[in-house]
Amino acid sequence: MSSSVFVFDAYGTLFDVHACIARYAAEAGPEGQRMSEIWRAKQLEYTWTLTLSGQYVDFWRLTERALDFAFARVPSVSRELKSKLLDAYFKLDAFPDARDTLQKLKARGDRTGILSNGTPDMVKGAVDAAGIGGSLDAQLSVHSVRMYKPEPEVYALVTTHFRCTPRDVVFVSSNRWDVMGAATQGFSAVWVNRSKSPDEYGKAETMLESLSGLLDLRID
Repeated sequence: MSSSVFVFDAYGTLFDVHACIARYAAEAGPEGQRMSEIWRAKQLEYTWTLTLSGQYVDFWRLTERALDFAFARVPSVSRELKSKLLDAYFKLDAFPDARDTLQKLKARGDRTGILSNGTPDMVKGAVDAAGIGGSLDAQLSVHSVRMYKPEPEVYALVTTHFRCTPRDVVFVSSNRWDVMGAATQGFSAVWVNRSKSPDEYGKAETMLESLSGLLDLRID
């Protein structure tokens, strides 16, 4: 492989956004998973609508607002879980393939990083909880440009930090819209389709079922 800069989305790609509700599944009850999916959907919706309207509210506040909305939509889940869920979101579980893949990429000499909608504190909290900081060369946050993915200025943080061209970057995300955004900026974009979702936004350049497939990836 000619490229040696691997940059990862954080939420949904390295970290399991539904791990929060999984930790409290018994307390949340049978509609807990549905509430978690609403929470995630609204969180992303807020990033897009704010950026389109020229506004910015940091990701932690949006995460809390989205959770409040999810509680309102699914009243069977007790609001008493709010503080527990937010604490769990700050220290999300990493997917099983994340730590091993990052370690192996670093061991073979590749540079690695995160590009996330999360605030710097959020990203650090998740990285520290997962114990993957030693396998990362950069933890980049949209907070420095005060707009969200898929804005071009966000992806430019990668090439600026690593002092490289877009064609040197393999950008990895489980979010199809994020993959689309990275590809439009000239990155080699890889979609990790953990949920086996149908493709959209045109055909994905490269699709994998897990992060471990990056170790055998060949990009011309």
